[in-house]
Amino acid sequence: MGLHANDLIDLVEPVFEIDSYQSKMGNDSDIMVLSFTVLEKGAADDLVKFVESGYSFVLDADATTGEQSDGYYRVYVEMEREENAPEQIAELVDGVSKLCGQDFQYRYYKSFDVNEVDVKKMSKVIPLTNEDYEKTVNESNMNNFKNFFTKSYVNDIVMESNNELIIKKAYADPIGFKVKDFGITEDIQQKIADKINMNDFAEIMFLTKYLGDYNVTKYGNKTLTMENNGYTIVVERL
Repeated sequence: MGLHANDLIDLVEPVFEIDSYQSKMGNDSDIMVLSFTVLEKGAADDLVKFVESGYSFVLDADATTGEQSDGYYRVYVEMEREENAPEQIAELVDGVSKLCGQDFQYRYYKSFDVNEVDVKKMSKVIPLTNEDYEKTVNESNMNNFKNFFTKSYVNDIVMESNNELIIKKAYADPIGFKVKDFGITEDIQQKIADKINMNDFAEIMFLTKYLGDYNVTKYGNKTLTMENNGYTIVVERL
């Protein structure tokens, strides 16, 4: 029996993400991933079936097999990165909106900003070609890092092409990091395999004084995380 209007009411978060997660089917520059946050496993499975059966442009849809650390489930929808993608996204979201009895907004690539689902506006935000994807991701990373460090004491942030982040502060030597990952804290925590290093307080204290009010944690011998307002950056000192 198929789903009907309002069958998933109050079961899907009203903000979904685009390009925050890697494709399992191919290169991220060729395939975009939409991710929806769902409150129950059954609702996540129902949403997957709805998307797969109703939209021919969807390459794949899948749900997390278990509850995530934040208590929710994720539904991932993979689509080809092409010129018609904004229209396709709007069509898909319109159907999901009817199931959920609500309008949706989206975040693009780990951004702090929320956008409305509008075809013309999405065409300006979402990269629709391989070349535009690489450029947009680099620019988004830089903007996200600058937003991430807005409450810090630093004066300048430079992102090098080899994922090296250089942070400069007045009257102090610059410090550099190799960026390993960046995203929502709950998602990042699931990826870290090393155990928390409870002994290296000196480095943590130094970074806290240098950067400001950030939750700094060290894992293993090299991995450092810094958390701010639900987002976490994973780095190693250069």
